[in-house]
Amino acid sequence: MKTAGYSEVNIQNFTTCWRDGLAFNALIHRHRPDLIEFHKLIRSNATHNLQQAFNIAEQNLGLTKLLDPEDVNTENPDEKSIITYVVSYYHYFSKMKALRVEGKRVGKVLDSAIDGQKMIDRYEALASELLEWIEKTIGIISNQKFANSLTGVQQQLQAFTTYCTIEKPIKFQEKGNLEVLLFTIQSKLRANNQKPYVPHEGKLISDINKAWERLEKAEHERGVALRQELIRQEKLELLAQRFDHKTTMRQAWLNENQRLVSQDNFGYDLPAVEAAMKKHEAIEADISSYEERIGVVVELAGEMETEGYYDIRRISARKENILGQWSLLKELVVGRKARLEKNLALQKTFQDMVYMIDWMEDMQVQLLSKDFGKHLLEVDDLLQKHSLQEADITVQAERVQTLNSAALKFTTIEGYQPCDPQVICNRVNHVSTCLEELKQLAAKRRSELEESQHLWAFFQEVEESEAWIREKSSILAAQTCGKDLSSVLRLLQKHKTLAGELLAHRSLLQQTMKKGKQILMEKSFGTGGIQERIMEVKGEWKRLEDQAAQRLGHLQEALNFFQFSTETDDLLAWLQDAYRLVSSEDFGHDEYSTQSLLKKHRGVREAVDKHRLHVVTLRKHMVALPLHYRELDEVQSRMGEAEQLYTEVAEVAVLRQQWLHDALAVYLMFSEVNACEVWIDEKEQWLNKMEVPERLEDVEVIAHRFESLDQEMNSLMGRILDVNQIVQQLLDSGHPSSTEVRGCQDHLNSRWNRIVEMVEQKKDHLDSVLRLQNYLLECAEIKSQIQEKRKAIDATQYVGSDLGGVLALQRRLSTMEGALAVLEPKLLHLQQEAEELAISHPAKAMEVLEPFEGISVEWEELKRTLQGCEDSLMVAGRLQQFIQDLDSFLTWLVQTQTAAASDELPNALEEAERLINRHAALKEEIGRYEEDYERLQAVNELLEAEEAPLPYAALQQWLQKLDVGWNKLLEMWESRREVLVQAHIFHLFLRDVKQAEAFLNNQESALAHVELPATVETVEAAIKKHKDFTTTMELNLHRIKAVIEAGESLISQSNIYSDRIRERVNTLANRGNQNRELAQQWLERLNGQWGLQRLLQDCHELGDWVAEKMLMARDTSRDETQKLHKKWLKHQAFMAELAQNKEWLEKIEREGQQLIQEKPELGPVVRRKLGEIHECWQDLESTTQAKARQLFEANQADLLVQSYTSLDHQLHQLEGQLGYVDQGQDLTSVNKQLKKLQTMECQMEEWYKEVGELQVAAASVPQQGQVMDTVSERQSAVETRIVRLIEPLKERRRILLASKEVHQVGRDLEDEILWVQERLPAATSQEHGSSLQAVQQLMKKNQTLQRELQGHRARVEDVLERANVIASIRSPEADCVRAGLEQLNGLWGLLWAETERRQLVLDAMYQAQQYYFDTAEVEAWLSEQELHMMNEEKGKDEPSTLQLLKKHLVLEQTIEDYAETIGLLSQQCRQLLEMGHPDSEQISKRQCQMDRLYVSLKDLVEERKSRLEQQYWFYQLNREVDELEQWIAEREVVASSPELGQDFEHVTILQEKFTEFASETGSLGQERVTAVNQMVDELIDYGHADAATIAEWKDGVNEAWADLLELMETRAQMLAASHQLHKFFTDCREVLAQIDDKQRRLPEVRARQGGTANTSTLQRLMQSFEHDIQLLVTQVRQLQESAGQLRTIYAGQKAEAIAGREQEVMHCWKELLTSCEECRVQITTATDKLRFFGVVRDQIMWMDSIISQIGTGDNPSIPSSDITGSGLSGPFRDVSSVEVLMNYHQSLKSEVEARSKSVLQCIEMGKTLLAARNPAAEEIKEKLDTVVAKQYELSEKWDKHWEVLQHMLEVHQFAQEAVVAEAWLTAQEPFINSKELGASVDEVEQLIRRHEAFRKAAATWEERFSSLRRLTTVEKMKAEQSKLPPTPLLGRKVFLDPQETSPARSQGSPLMRRIHYEQAEPRAERPPQEPSPSSVARRLGSTVANYTPIMNGSSGYRSSLEARAIPVMGEWLGV
Repeated sequence: MKTAGYSEVNIQNFTTCWRDGLAFNALIHRHRPDLIEFHKLIRSNATHNLQQAFNIAEQNLGLTKLLDPEDVNTENPDEKSIITYVVSYYHYFSKMKALRVEGKRVGKVLDSAIDGQKMIDRYEALASELLEWIEKTIGIISNQKFANSLTGVQQQLQAFTTYCTIEKPIKFQEKGNLEVLLFTIQSKLRANNQKPYVPHEGKLISDINKAWERLEKAEHERGVALRQELIRQEKLELLAQRFDHKTTMRQAWLNENQRLVSQDNFGYDLPAVEAAMKKHEAIEADISSYEERIGVVVELAGEMETEGYYDIRRISARKENILGQWSLLKELVVGRKARLEKNLALQKTFQDMVYMIDWMEDMQVQLLSKDFGKHLLEVDDLLQKHSLQEADITVQAERVQTLNSAALKFTTIEGYQPCDPQVICNRVNHVSTCLEELKQLAAKRRSELEESQHLWAFFQEVEESEAWIREKSSILAAQTCGKDLSSVLRLLQKHKTLAGELLAHRSLLQQTMKKGKQILMEKSFGTGGIQERIMEVKGEWKRLEDQAAQRLGHLQEALNFFQFSTETDDLLAWLQDAYRLVSSEDFGHDEYSTQSLLKKHRGVREAVDKHRLHVVTLRKHMVALPLHYRELDEVQSRMGEAEQLYTEVAEVAVLRQQWLHDALAVYLMFSEVNACEVWIDEKEQWLNKMEVPERLEDVEVIAHRFESLDQEMNSLMGRILDVNQIVQQLLDSGHPSSTEVRGCQDHLNSRWNRIVEMVEQKKDHLDSVLRLQNYLLECAEIKSQIQEKRKAIDATQYVGSDLGGVLALQRRLSTMEGALAVLEPKLLHLQQEAEELAISHPAKAMEVLEPFEGISVEWEELKRTLQGCEDSLMVAGRLQQFIQDLDSFLTWLVQTQTAAASDELPNALEEAERLINRHAALKEEIGRYEEDYERLQAVNELLEAEEAPLPYAALQQWLQKLDVGWNKLLEMWESRREVLVQAHIFHLFLRDVKQAEAFLNNQESALAHVELPATVETVEAAIKKHKDFTTTMELNLHRIKAVIEAGESLISQSNIYSDRIRERVNTLANRGNQNRELAQQWLERLNGQWGLQRLLQDCHELGDWVAEKMLMARDTSRDETQKLHKKWLKHQAFMAELAQNKEWLEKIEREGQQLIQEKPELGPVVRRKLGEIHECWQDLESTTQAKARQLFEANQADLLVQSYTSLDHQLHQLEGQLGYVDQGQDLTSVNKQLKKLQTMECQMEEWYKEVGELQVAAASVPQQGQVMDTVSERQSAVETRIVRLIEPLKERRRILLASKEVHQVGRDLEDEILWVQERLPAATSQEHGSSLQAVQQLMKKNQTLQRELQGHRARVEDVLERANVIASIRSPEADCVRAGLEQLNGLWGLLWAETERRQLVLDAMYQAQQYYFDTAEVEAWLSEQELHMMNEEKGKDEPSTLQLLKKHLVLEQTIEDYAETIGLLSQQCRQLLEMGHPDSEQISKRQCQMDRLYVSLKDLVEERKSRLEQQYWFYQLNREVDELEQWIAEREVVASSPELGQDFEHVTILQEKFTEFASETGSLGQERVTAVNQMVDELIDYGHADAATIAEWKDGVNEAWADLLELMETRAQMLAASHQLHKFFTDCREVLAQIDDKQRRLPEVRARQGGTANTSTLQRLMQSFEHDIQLLVTQVRQLQESAGQLRTIYAGQKAEAIAGREQEVMHCWKELLTSCEECRVQITTATDKLRFFGVVRDQIMWMDSIISQIGTGDNPSIPSSDITGSGLSGPFRDVSSVEVLMNYHQSLKSEVEARSKSVLQCIEMGKTLLAARNPAAEEIKEKLDTVVAKQYELSEKWDKHWEVLQHMLEVHQFAQEAVVAEAWLTAQEPFINSKELGASVDEVEQLIRRHEAFRKAAATWEERFSSLRRLTTVEKMKAEQSKLPPTPLLGRKVFLDPQETSPARSQGSPLMRRIHYEQAEPRAERPPQEPSPSSVARRLGSTVANYTPIMNGSSGYRSSLEARAIPVMGEWLGV
C-alpha cells in the first residue's frame, strides 16, 4: 500500500476511508513530498484537507478536479467517483515513476553491460586454467605403473589419497564457481534482454563437465587399479605363508611313504600274489590321490610366479625339492608294482599251461579219424570241419607261443626273479612237444581230405562240361539264317550271347583240364579213366567252336544284304514323296499361301540336302556286300534308280524355291498397294464431299476427324515407304514383272501426293473458320462475365456498421478484383486475336471488331464502378478494423495481465523450469503484440487525420485503458520474472541440498554401523577403511560447503525462500559438523583399540616367551656331573638373553603407561595385564638367579678335569676308527661309511666347541696348583689330538665319495637294466587278445609302456652319460660299469623297437576285434528286428492301425538308415581283406552272413508294411464311405425342398443358392465319390482280403450319389421353370415401363424438332431414339418367345395371366411404334428440307463464285505484265495469253462438269420433296427454280465468254502469222528490188541460183498467204448478220475451230512461243526427236511458198493489216 506508514491513514474501502482527505494528501506526499507538509495536517479539518489535495492535484499534477470536498466529506461518499479519481492519481504517478525508472534503467544497463563483460573475461580465464589443470592431472593419474611390493603400493595409495582429499576439492569448488558465474552471466543478460552469452568452443560448461568426467573416470580407474594392486600384493603374502605351511606337511608325508614302498613281501602262489597286488594298488591309489595336494603346492608356486612375487627364488627352490621327492616316490612305487606284476604274470602263465595241455589231448583223438568222404559234398563238409579245427589249433598255438614266451621271459630277466628258471623251462618244453604233435596230425589229415576233394571235383566238372557242349551243339544245328532284317538281328543277338557263353566256359574247361592233369601227376588214389575223359571233352569242344564260327559268318552276310534292301526302299519312298512336293504347280494365290508354301519348301530343301549323304552311304554299302548278293539285278537297278531320282529332286527343288520367292514378293507389293489405294479412294471421296460449316460445333467435329485423319496418314505413309522399298528391291533383282511393278508404284505415289495437298488445303480453311468462331464465342462469354460482375458490384453496398459486413464486402470486392485480374489478360489476348482476324478476314473485319468494342466499353464502366465502391468501403473498413483490433488487443491484454499476475510458485525444479519457459514465452508474446500496440496508435492518428465520423470520446477512453494496461503488463511481467528466477535458483539449490543430504545420510549410516575389532589385524583393517571413509567424507565436504555457500549467497540476495534456505543450510552445516565429529571420535576409538590390542599382543608374546624360559630354567633332567660346565655355560647364555629381553618388558610397560595416559578408560585392563607380565618376569629372574648360584657353587676344577678326560677318551676312540680304511664293497656299505664319517665330523665339531668352552671356564677357575696343572696337561693333549684328526677325516671323505660314485653308477645301471628287462616281456609278448576288451586293455598297457619309456628316457640317458664317464677310467670297477653300459644300450634299443612293433600288431588286432564286435552287435540287432517284423499284431481301428503304421515307418526308416552301418562294416571288411588279415576268411563269412540277414530283414519289413497299409486303407475307406453317405443324406434334404419362390427376386435368390449348392455338391461330391471308387478299385486290384465287403460299400455309395444327382436335377428344373415364369412377368413390367418412358420422350423430340434448325442434331436425336426402340424390339420379341414357351408349359389360370400380360405389352408396343413412325416422318421431312436448303445454298454460292470468275480476267496465274502491252485492252495481248485464258476457262468448265452431278442431285432432291408434298413445298419450289436459273445463267455466260476467247485467238493467230509473213517479205524485198545483174558469168549464174531459190521459197509461202486471205469467224458472223457477201481478210482464215482449240491442242502453245520464224522449215525436214509444231505454224509455213506480193513495201502492208484487225476485235468485243 502506498499510504502505509502514514499516521491516521488506513485504507479499507473507497468510501469512508477517504472522507478526512488525509489519504489523498498521503498519496501526493508519497510521490511528491515537496508539494505537501503532511505533518501539519489535522484529521478533523477534513474540508481543508480535501480542498488542499484537490487543488494541488489540479495545479501541480494536471489532474482534473472531478470531486469537490462536499462530495467526499459525507456519510456515504460515492464509491465509483472516488475510484475514478484515485485511478487518475494512479495513472499520473505510474507515468512519473516510469520516467524515473527509465533513467535508472539506462544507467543499470550500462553498468550491467560492463559488469557482464568483466564476468565473461573472468569466466574465460578460469575455464582455461581449470581445463589445463584437468588435462595435466589426467595425464599424471593415468599412469598405471606400480611398485612390486606391498610397502611401495601402500605409499602410492597414500599419495593418491592426498590428491583426492586436498588438491581435487579445491578444483571442484572452482568448477562449481564457474557454473555459478556462467549462470549469473546468463541471468543478467536474459534480464537485460541481451543476446545470451555462449562461451567459445571448448570452454562450455558441457566441455568442462566432459573433461571433469574424464578426470573422475581416470581417478576412478587409478583408485581401482591401486586397490587392486594392493589386494594383489596382500594376496601374494598370504599365498607365500600358505605355501610354506603346505610344503612342510608334504615333505613329512613323502618321507614316510618312501619308507613304506621300499619293502618287498610277496607270496609264492597265485592267490597270495593277487592279494599283494591289491594291497599295492591301495597304496598307489593313496599316492595318486595325494598328487592333487602336490599339485596345489605347484599351483601356489606357479600363481606366485605368475603374479611376480618378489621372493620367488625361495619358493621355486622349495617347490623343486618337493617335486624331486615326489618323483622318487613314484619311481619306487612303479618298481614295486613291476615286481608284483612279474610274480602275478608267472603264476597266471603256469595256470594257462595246465589248461592248454588238457585241450590238446582232446584234439588228437579227433584228428586220428579215417573218414575221407564218399562224394564231393561230404568231402567239403569234412574240410570245413577240419578248417575249424585247424583254426582252433592255430589260435591255441599262438596262445601256447604266447605262454611259452611269457614264461621264458622270467628265465632271462636279470635282477629280481619270481621263480627258478629250470622249472619254467621244463614246463615250456612239455607244452611245445604236445603242440607240435597236434600240428603234424592236423596237416596230415588236411592233405588227405584235399586229395579226395580234388578228385571228386574233377569228375563233377567234366560231367557238367560234356552236358553243356551237347546242349549248345544241338542249338547251333537247329537254327536258320532268317528271312528279313529283324529276324537276322534277333539271331545275331542270340549268337552273341552264345559266343559269350563259349568264351566264359572255355576258361572253366581249361581249368578243369589242368586239374585232371595235376591229379594224374600226383598219382593219388582213384585216378583210373581220367585221361580218356579229358580227350573226349576236348574233341567235343573243338567241334562246337567250328560250328559257332560258321554260323556267325552266314548271319553277318544276311544282315548286310537285308539292311541294304531296307535302306534302299526307305530312300526311294522318301525321294518319291519329295519329288511330288517340289514339282507341284501350286505357287499360292495370295501372300499367306505363298509364305506357307515357301516355309514348307525350305524344310523340303533341308531334308534333300541331308539325304545326299544317305545316297553316298548307300552306294558304299552296296560295294561292301558279298559277291553273290552284289551281283543280283535287283540290287543294281534299285541303286541306279535311287541316284537318278535324287538328282531330279534336287534340281526341281532349286527352281521351285526361286519361283516361290518371286511370287511372294509380287503378292506382298500388290497387297500393300491395294490397301493404300482403298484408303486413298475413301479419303478422297470424303474430302471431295466435305464442306466446311459455319457453326462451331460442326467445325469442331470436322477438326476432330482431321486429327484422326493425320494419324491414319502417318500410318499410311509408312506403308507407302515400305511399298517403295519393296518395289526398289524387285527392280534391283530384275523381277520379270518390273514394268507392272514400276507403274503401280508411280500410280500410288501420285495419288498420295494429291491426297496430301487436298488435306492441307482443307485443314487451312478449317483452321481459319474455327479460329473465327472461337473468337466470337469468347467475345460473347467475356461480355456476359463483365456484365455479371458489374451487376454484382452494383448490388454490393455497405449499409451496416459492423466490421463483419465491411470485411464481407471487401472480400467480395477482392474476389471480384481477382476475377477481373484474370479477365484482363484474356481481354488483351482477345484484342490481339481480333486484330489478326481482321487482317486475315478483311471482308469480316467489322463483324470481328464490333464485339470487341462493346467489350471494351463494358470493361471500362466495370472498372469505374469497382473503384468507386472500393473508395466508399475503405474508410469504414479501416474504422471497423481499428475498433476490432483494439477490442482484440484489450481482450488479450486482460488475459495476459491475468497470466502475468499469477501467484503460482513451483514445487520442483522441473516445474520451475517449465514456469520460466512459459514466462519467457509470455514475454515473446508481449514482444509480438508490441508491434500491434504501436500500429493501433498509428491507426488512431491516421483516423483523426482523415476527418472521418468517429466516436472520439469512446475511442479516447479505450486508448487510455490501452496505455495503462500495457504499462501495467510490463511491470507485472518483470516482477513475475524476478519471482520465478528466484524460485528456479531455489530449486537448483534444493537439488544440490538433496545430493548433499544423500552424502550425509551415507556417512551417518556408515558411522552408525561400526564395531570395535578384537585383533590387531582387524583393527588395522578398520583404521584403513576409516581413513578411506574420511577421505571420501572430505571430498563430499567440499561439495556440501559449496552448497552452503550458494545458500548463503541466495540469502544475501534476499531470495523469497530465504527462510527455507537458511533452515536447510543450517541443517546441512550441523549434520556435516556432527558427522565430522563422529568420524573423529570413531578414529580416536580405533587408534586406542589398536594401541590396546598391540599392547595385549606384545604382552601375550612376552608371556609365552617367559613361560618357555621358565621351563628351561627349571629343567634338571640331565646328568649334572657329566655336563656341569656345559650347563653353566648355557645358563650364562640364558641369563644374558634375559638381560637383553629386559628392554622388551620395559618397552611394554612404557607403552602401557602411555596408553593409560592417552586412554584413561583402558587403564584397568592395561594395568592388570602389565601386572601379570611383571609378576611372571620376576619369577623367571628369581629362578634364574637361584640356578646360577647353584651351578656356580659346584666344583669347577673337577668339572674341568673330568671334561678333558672324557674328551681325550673319545678322541682316542675316533683315532682308532680312522686307522681302519674300508672303501666299501657296495653302495650300501659306502653309504654306511659316509654316515659314520659324517657322525665323526659332527662329533669333532662339538668337541672343538666344548674345548673352547672349557678353556673359558678354566680361565675363570682359581689357580690351585696341581689341579690346574692337570687341567693344563689335559687341555694340551686334547688340543693336539684334535688337530691331528682333522686331515685324516678329510682324506677319508674323499675316498668314500669316489667309491660311492662308482658303486652308485653300477647300481643305477643294474636298476635300469632290471627296469628294462621287467618291461621287455610285455613289449615282446605274443598275446594279442581274443576279444575287443582284451585287445583294448593290451593297447592301453602298451601305450602306457610307451609313455613310461618316454618319461624314463631322460633317466636312462643320464645313467648312460655317467656310466660313459666312469667307463673311460681304467680300473677294475670301471670294467663292470662298461659291461653294464653295453647291456643297457642293447636292452634299451630292443625295448623301443619291440614296443613299436607290438603297437602295430595290436592296431591290426584291434581293427579285427572291433569288426567282430560291431558285426555281433549288428547281427543281434538284425535278429531282434526280425523277430519284431514277424509279429502279427494288427490294429483294431484306424487310429491304432495308423499308430502301428507310423511306428513301422519309423522302424523302416531306422532299418534303411542302418544300411549305412552295414556299408561301413562292409568297407571295414574290405580294408581288412586288403591288409591281408589272418582272419580274412572268417571276416568274409561274417560279412556275407550279415548281408543275408539284412536283406531278409528288409523283405520282412516290406511284407509287414504291406499288411499294415492294407489294414489302414480298409479302415480309412470305411471312414470315407460313412462320411460320404452321411454327407449325401444331408444334401438330399436340401435337394428335396419344395420351396419355389414368391416372386422373381425370391426365385433368383433360390436359384442362385441352389446353383451354388449344386455346383459345390457336384464338384465336391464327384471328387469324393471318385476318390472312394478309386480307393475301392485300387484295393480290389491289390487283392485285398476284404474285397467283397469293399465292393458292397462301393455299390451303396454310387447308388446314393445317383439318387442325389437325380433329386438335384429335378429341383433345378422346377426352379428354372419358376424362374422363367416370374421372369416373364418381371420382363413384361420392365418393357411396359420402358415403353411408357419412350412415349413420354416423344413430345420432347417433337419440341426439339420445332425449336432447332440443325439437321444433324435432329438426326442424332432420332437415331438415338430409334436405337433405343431397336433394343426394345429385341426385348419384345424375346418376350413373345417366352410367352409362347410358357403357354406350352402352363395351363389354366397361369396360361390366361401369361396371355393377358402379353397382349397388354403388344398393345402398348404397337402404339409406341405408331407414334415413333409419325415422329420419324416429321423429323425426316424437316431434315430433308434443311438438307435441301443447305445443298441449294452451297450450290448457289458455288455457281456465284464461278460466274464471278468468268470474264473478269482477274486470274492470279496470269501476270499483269502479260495482260497489258500489245495495244489490246485487257489480258488479250498475244496468242499465249489467250491460250492461258482459254485453259483457265476450260478448267472452270471442268469444275462445272464435275459439280454437275451434285447439281442434278440437288434438283432431284427438290423434285422428290415436291413429289412427297412437303409442307414447305412453295419454298422448296422457289429454291429449285433459283438453282435451275443460276445453272442456266452459268452455262450461258461460259459459252459466251468461250466464243470471245475463240475469236481473240483467231485474231492474234492472224496477227502473228501476218507479222511473220511481213517480216519475210521485208527480208526478200531488197533482193527483188536490186538492180545488179552480174558483171561476169559466174556472178550471173550465182544470181540466177539465188533467184531460183527465192522462187522456191515464194512458192512455199504462197499457201500461207492464201490462208491469210480467208474470212475469219467474226467476218463470217458479221456477214451473216448483215446478209452481205463476206469480205476476205487477205483471203485467209485466222480463227481456228473450237475443236482445234481444245485443251489438248492448246497444250502446244508453249512450243509456239519458242519458234523463231526466220528459221522455220518444212515438217518433213525437222528431226524426229524435236516436238511437232502446232497446226497454225504448219499453215503459216505452207502459205509463204505460194505467196505473191502485191505491194512493194512492207510497212504499208503492216499498217493495212493492223487497220483491218483492230476494228474487227473492237467490234466483236463491243469496244
